[in-house]
Amino acid sequence: MEIYIQGLTMGLAYVAPIGLQNLFVINTALTQPKRRCYLTALIVIFFDVTLGLACFFGIGAIMQASKVLEMIILLVGSLIVIWIGIGLIRAKDEMDNSTKVDIPILKVITTACVVTWFNPQALIDGSMMLGAFKATLPPGTDAFFVGGFASASVLWFLSIVTIISLFSAKFTDKTLRIINVICGAVIIFYGLKLLVTFITMVI
Repeated sequence: MEIYIQGLTMGLAYVAPIGLQNLFVINTALTQPKRRCYLTALIVIFFDVTLGLACFFGIGAIMQASKVLEMIILLVGSLIVIWIGIGLIRAKDEMDNSTKVDIPILKVITTACVVTWFNPQALIDGSMMLGAFKATLPPGTDAFFVGGFASASVLWFLSIVTIISLFSAKFTDKTLRIINVICGAVIIFYGLKLLVTFITMVI
């Protein structure tokens, strides 16, 4: 259960930062009927979870084959994770109302795929973060961590669609600021945890 919670909290901290995917879902929830909003959220969840699985089992498996590579990725991954967290805390917090959401569902699918799978920064950050965490998990606990991480994506996107649909008038720049600060702090905590693991291996 502890590993599942770790995957859930790490997943929430990773998926919640307001990027292109989140802004698209948010703007859809603000302007489109609920049925379309939830369908869009499910599409984004699918691509988000599949990317997470690829990062976790891809880089994570490579790390397990080489102790030196494992240490390098742990160090680089911890620094990237900390940098992501600092970036979130320092980020500008403005709603983007210019994102076009009134588009055919096929374009929603292709856009979600391109934004997720063809985003080099998402691939690098996800691989370093999840790959590094795979190396720190006890044997036989991968499924619990992945389950928590996937649950975070489902919980986050369905929650923001529901909450924004109900309270769209109250969703402001200040709300985004609170989300970014909380997520930034959680990500920095996990980055430091990875860094401690690396230092322990060196010592």
